[in-house]
Amino acid sequence: MESEGTDLGNMKKLLAALALATMTLLGVAPAATASAPPTDIVVEDAAGILYLPQLMPAVQGTKFHEPTKVAIVTIAGQTGTDQLNSDVLALARDKHPEWLSEDKQKWADGLFIFAVDPMARKVGTYMGEDRKVSLSKQEAIQESTKDLFREAQWTDGTIAGVEKAAKLMNQPWYQSAGFIIFTCVTGGIAALGFGTRAVIRSNNRKKAAANLKRGDAGFASVSLDLPVTELNAKTIPQQSTYGALVLEKYRNFSTLYNEANELNQQSHAFSKKDLSKAANVQVTAKYADLSEELDRLDDVIADTNTLLNKYQGWGAAWDRQTEALADDMARLPELLAKPEAQGQPSTAALASFQALRTQGLQRLSADVQAGVITPDAALDELRNIHVELTNLLQQHSEAMINLYAKTSSERTSMQQAMDRSRRDDIDRRPATILGSVSGWNMFYPVHAFNTGYISGQSAVNSSRSSASSGGSSTGYGSSGGSFSGSGSSSSF
Repeated sequence: MESEGTDLGNMKKLLAALALATMTLLGVAPAATASAPPTDIVVEDAAGILYLPQLMPAVQGTKFHEPTKVAIVTIAGQTGTDQLNSDVLALARDKHPEWLSEDKQKWADGLFIFAVDPMARKVGTYMGEDRKVSLSKQEAIQESTKDLFREAQWTDGTIAGVEKAAKLMNQPWYQSAGFIIFTCVTGGIAALGFGTRAVIRSNNRKKAAANLKRGDAGFASVSLDLPVTELNAKTIPQQSTYGALVLEKYRNFSTLYNEANELNQQSHAFSKKDLSKAANVQVTAKYADLSEELDRLDDVIADTNTLLNKYQGWGAAWDRQTEALADDMARLPELLAKPEAQGQPSTAALASFQALRTQGLQRLSADVQAGVITPDAALDELRNIHVELTNLLQQHSEAMINLYAKTSSERTSMQQAMDRSRRDDIDRRPATILGSVSGWNMFYPVHAFNTGYISGQSAVNSSRSSASSGGSSTGYGSSGGSFSGSGSSSSF
């Protein structure tokens, strides 16, 4: 038996024996507990801060003691307000009456609501009467998110909150913190150290497993398409500017694939004990990242060949090139509508760009489909629009930071938050020819701007607050009327 498995197994046996002995003395016996995934997941992301491709699988994989419907809410509130409870109730009354009990006075049975307001810096937890936990446990759920929220890791913090709630709601008494502490103290300090070591190793194995899953998906896709990728590369027209640039990328494809193959074999050769070590977790992460990079590149090679040669399906390949920019255009009105942005020259410039270039993008697509311009010329124009938007967003970023920040340190904090959001957004962008040849980080997506700005404001608000967290708020305000559903919120 491997040592870390032995460590964890021995710790569990020790605590189980101590718990059983104690329960025997008390004359009680534990009942079996069931683990159930959420019966439903509803996300209302009004603040636009959550990354659903990460959030949904994590919440779907969370096990509750009883079947539970999970609602996740983000509120686009205002700095300095304390109305998260009433905002969540108002949302339920307006859009989700099924979240309320039949008499509308409490939350519906079987429901857990997790809410966060990044501007007001509030996190809240609400639940049906059959999922009700003490105020101290509600605070524990909220506390599990705060370090992540203070770093503007909104999706990770939300996942942490849901997972903590799943552990605490309908928790058997013998799994409670108080009882576990009692058995640990009974077992001695050694058991605590023993457990900490086992938990760290267990977490490393979970990270490694996630990396392997991600890497295997990308590597399998690349391996399956390898013969087709080679054929696509052979027929890309070298006289094309973009064809030549993509072929430059392809010249390293075989080298990178061989590296990924070696990492694949190395990662899968690790034993359970090996995957408990942080250094080996990094190897699996490198394998996953490289496999995903290759998967994006073979998609780009296929689209380049199809589009430049106008092979069957080239219209769809062109649409994939414009998808990211079209999404930016659709998101601009939300950015321009922010109250603090009104009257700013950079706002007016972006509004003018949005009106002009939305029509221009539609006309460009029509021209390339009709053959009025070549795919190379169309890609040049598409790149020009991307660059123009990026420059305008950078100017707007400077203007909004200077407007909100009061000191040089606050400006630095906001700029760092916005830069981090722009970097983190790279993995969310579709694989495009322009992104591949220009660098995925060259352009500035509107989604990254919005998320980064909210995160920057949150970071500044945190530094302005002398207290890192406030007491719990349990009321629903005057608008709540006689509503008395279980729930509370607190500051982070």
